[in-house]
Amino acid sequence: MEKNIFPAVASTDGAIVYVIDDDASMLSALSSLLRSCGYSVRTFERIRDFISAEKPGVPSCLLLDVRLQGESGLTFQLSARRHQVDMPIIVMTAHGDIEMSVQAMKAGAIDFLTKPVREQRVIDAVSSAIGRHAEQLEKSLTRVSLMARYDTLTVREREVIW
Repeated sequence: MEKNIFPAVASTDGAIVYVIDDDASMLSALSSLLRSCGYSVRTFERIRDFISAEKPGVPSCLLLDVRLQGESGLTFQLSARRHQVDMPIIVMTAHGDIEMSVQAMKAGAIDFLTKPVREQRVIDAVSSAIGRHAEQLEKSLTRVSLMARYDTLTVREREVIW
């Protein structure tokens, strides 16, 4: 019997929601709301603290405020991949306009929330983002598993496949 060396991704159990916002009361409110829904939540007031934090390979998403003290959430969003941030990003702001929302979406945000944010809107956006990331991780694990199996084939077996 062949042993599976690649663990399956758990659905959304253990999912983590990261929140970057420089407003302590917003961090507290979002953290409380999301924890009540069963998510693990990690909050940050600065982008650099988020970048340096450990990020386990579990379904995750990032709630990112646009205006941070001395920093721009939108600027960070554009460089997120360079910082190995491969999770869905939900942008939020109290000072949004159509141009800003278009800019965020073009840069890859999966949602754009305006503050004050309705609780159900946050929950729906996070749920969608976590689900999307879980699917992405599952596909990645499948691809790695297939490549590992392919690497075990002989030259002749590879010729037969192609």
